[in-house]
Amino acid sequence: METLSYQDVNHHVIDRCRSGDHRAQYELYKLYSKAMFNVCMRITNDYAEAQDVLQEAFVSAFKNLNTYKAEASFGSWLKRIVVNASLTAIRKRRAELVPMDERTVGEVADETSEDDTEWQVERVRRAIQQLPDGYRVVLSLYLLEGYDHAEIAEVLEITESTSKSQYSRAKKKLLEIMKAPQFAG
Repeated sequence: METLSYQDVNHHVIDRCRSGDHRAQYELYKLYSKAMFNVCMRITNDYAEAQDVLQEAFVSAFKNLNTYKAEASFGSWLKRIVVNASLTAIRKRRAELVPMDERTVGEVADETSEDDTEWQVERVRRAIQQLPDGYRVVLSLYLLEGYDHAEIAEVLEITESTSKSQYSRAKKKLLEIMKAPQFAG
């Protein structure tokens, strides 16, 4: 069976990086750093830590560029490295997922309404930052990064039902934060 290959629009820059061209590395960094920094921020919730994680992720990507097989976009490959580096940083902080009873999956009703669509993006972003690490990571990976619960379970080394529980609890906690009087405005 033939392996399909993805032709990345930046393949010429990637090829130059593989040959040791430092200008090409900087060019690739400029192309992807802002988006990857946003991923780091959503997961680590700490500006300085996100900067460190981003730098470490790019160093790792450049060192391991020979493992990029163009089976998906370079951005997807790099994002996986960034997500893993961000999660490693969180683990180093000894952040633990909130323990959940497996029976709680599905017990929390989806409390969104049409009024929820009027929330401002900045308020939601601030509310997400207030979530405990475990909730924020699962919510970010699921909603913002597009991972499914099976992928989250694999990356975080938890069960799929724990991922679903964390996500459900994160949504509920997020709504509580958004509705709190001290959070208004």
